[in-house]
Amino acid sequence: MITVTEATATAGALKRLSDEGVSIWLDDLSRGRIESGNLAELVATKHVVGVTTNPSIFQAAIGSGAGYEEQLADLATRGVTVDEAVRMMTTADVRAAADVLRPVHDATGSRDGRVSIEVDPRLAHDTAATIAEAKQLAWLVDRPNVMIKIPATKAGLPAITEVIGLGISVNVTLIFSLERYREVMDAYLAGLEKAAEKGLDLSTIHSVASFFVSRVDSEIDKRLTVLGTEQALALKGRAALANARLAYQAYEEVFAGERWNSLGGARANKQRPLWASTGVKDPSYKDTLYVDDLVAPGTVNTMPEATLNATADHGRITGDTVTGGYAQARADLAAVEALGISYDEVVRQLEDEGVAKFEAAWQELLDAVTKSLNSKGVDAE
Repeated sequence: MITVTEATATAGALKRLSDEGVSIWLDDLSRGRIESGNLAELVATKHVVGVTTNPSIFQAAIGSGAGYEEQLADLATRGVTVDEAVRMMTTADVRAAADVLRPVHDATGSRDGRVSIEVDPRLAHDTAATIAEAKQLAWLVDRPNVMIKIPATKAGLPAITEVIGLGISVNVTLIFSLERYREVMDAYLAGLEKAAEKGLDLSTIHSVASFFVSRVDSEIDKRLTVLGTEQALALKGRAALANARLAYQAYEEVFAGERWNSLGGARANKQRPLWASTGVKDPSYKDTLYVDDLVAPGTVNTMPEATLNATADHGRITGDTVTGGYAQARADLAAVEALGISYDEVVRQLEDEGVAKFEAAWQELLDAVTKSLNSKGVDAE
């Protein structure tokens, strides 16, 4: 049992981060984490006020089988399909996590205490199917603090508008480019306008825009290393922060414009930027890089547990590290382009790879559950 004194000591940097207006969400979920009380402990001691999931997270949790044996046996007895089995298990976990976080949701006026669940990644390029799946997931979880994750593909944009227009809160995921981010914000505002036309209470609709960070550095750094010049190597580790900071500038612009002012007057909520993929992949960088250097009010940082623990242990939260850096951010991305590395090509590749990785993780999860169901004497077609 962690004492109050110990909790205060270990969470100092996390408290400072929260005090700067950054909501700390955990980028992980498993049944064991919920049932052991670990999730509740993180909420109580480490300022965690939300949870995000994705196909890779569920593949790791459910694929291991730990904690899911009883439900798998019941599903096998019922003779369900593997797709139904996976949805029953994932929505059960999200529903339970949402219950753990419900007090946070109520205390923050529904701003935080959110748990996200993603539409089937195989639907990323199918607008109608994404909309149908989002509605189904919202119904299955049946909690006011759930967010449905929809990828920011071209097909995902109209789905975002439609789902927001139905009054369902959305976490838009897999955003890599500044252009696509502006399209995401436009889709959100269009959704709010649809909801307003239907007479829905806009204050009940929330959204975050998950802007991916570390993968940008991973790809651009790889290309800079190939170039190998002193100028190229000096730019390593700068592109992801630059990209995110310019995204925040875009957020400030959009949510200070006339279109937003009309919706804000109707008690609509801003779509907050969420820094995703914040685990540092290059061991030569400080492990809290994408936390310490992306502090700005009204943002969310969703962290893997290792990053959360690193921040609690030795994070350096020194105030806003975003809004004063727009000119340098533009210069850094321009310098990368000047070396012949195409920004548009990189972000397009990252989006394609992101969708593909989630599809692969989902298929691995389906395969693992199929094996489990079949081992119990069920033909899981």
